[in-house]
Amino acid sequence: MATFHFRLATLLRLREADRDERRAQLSDAQQAEAIVAARVGEIDREIGLIRLLGQHATAPGKVDVDQLLDMQRYDTQLKLERDAAEDQRQKIEQEVERRLERAIAADREVRILEKLRESQSERHRHEEEKVEQKRFDELAGQLAFYREES
Repeated sequence: MATFHFRLATLLRLREADRDERRAQLSDAQQAEAIVAARVGEIDREIGLIRLLGQHATAPGKVDVDQLLDMQRYDTQLKLERDAAEDQRQKIEQEVERRLERAIAADREVRILEKLRESQSERHRHEEEKVEQKRFDELAGQLAFYREES
């Protein structure tokens, strides 16, 4: 019985390697997105803290104007930093989407080749079974012929 050999095995291995690379690239982009999202969260917490400190600094009593100005400057700086981080997060989000589409396409190409391999393997197995059945039929015919002669 002849063994099955998938003629496109090399192409399948190449597509699998490409799929794995695309998945790794997607994972990298998702990690970058998580890092930037965490930074945006940190900035938001700092902004909240500065505003809370600003409310306490403007409470009735002695007011430190220099401290208030420093807090306003820091608040403004944090807002700018947050805007920049949010822009970066949006760009990374678009990159994640692009990489996701590429990973899905690469996975689809691999699945197509795997289905082709499976169907060809099944066809090969079926043909081999036919050949084997023919041999058994011939042997049965020869056996019957020899029994009749005996």
